[in-house]
Amino acid sequence: MRTTYMPKVGQIQRKWYVVDASGKPLGRLATEVARLLRGKHKPIFTPNIDTGDHVIVINASKVVLTGNKAAQKFYYRHSGYAGGIKKVSYGTLIATKPERAVMLAVKGMIPHNRLGSATLKKVRIYRGTEHPHEAQQPVVWEF
Repeated sequence: MRTTYMPKVGQIQRKWYVVDASGKPLGRLATEVARLLRGKHKPIFTPNIDTGDHVIVINASKVVLTGNKAAQKFYYRHSGYAGGIKKVSYGTLIATKPERAVMLAVKGMIPHNRLGSATLKKVRIYRGTEHPHEAQQPVVWEF
C-alpha cells in the first residue's frame, strides 16, 4: 500500500526571493509572485499547507499595464457609509501607490481564507530597488 507524502510544518524549507518588477506586466508579475508565495514551484506543494517562500518585489513603480487598462480599469473601495464608494483608476494608483497596486493584484490570486491571509504576510513590496532584507540572503528569481 502506498501513502501520500504530507510535509510537516517543521520540514518546510522557506527561501527568500527577489523579483524585479521593472518593465513587467502587472498580471504576469502577480501570477509569478502568487506562485512563489503558495509554493507551487516546489515538489512538496500541498494545497492545504503553507509551503511557500518569502518574496521581495522591487521596482514596483516601474510595472506596466498593457492596452488601455491604465485608464479603463478601476479599483473600488467603500467606507461602509451610504454613498461612501471611492473609485480610482489603476493608472492613478500605479502613479501614486504602486506598492498597493501590486499587492491588490497578488491578493486577488491568493485564496481568500486564513491560509491566504498567512500567505500574504510573506510578500514585501518596495517602490525602488532598495530593500532592508539583505540579511536573509535573497535569491533573484527570473521569469
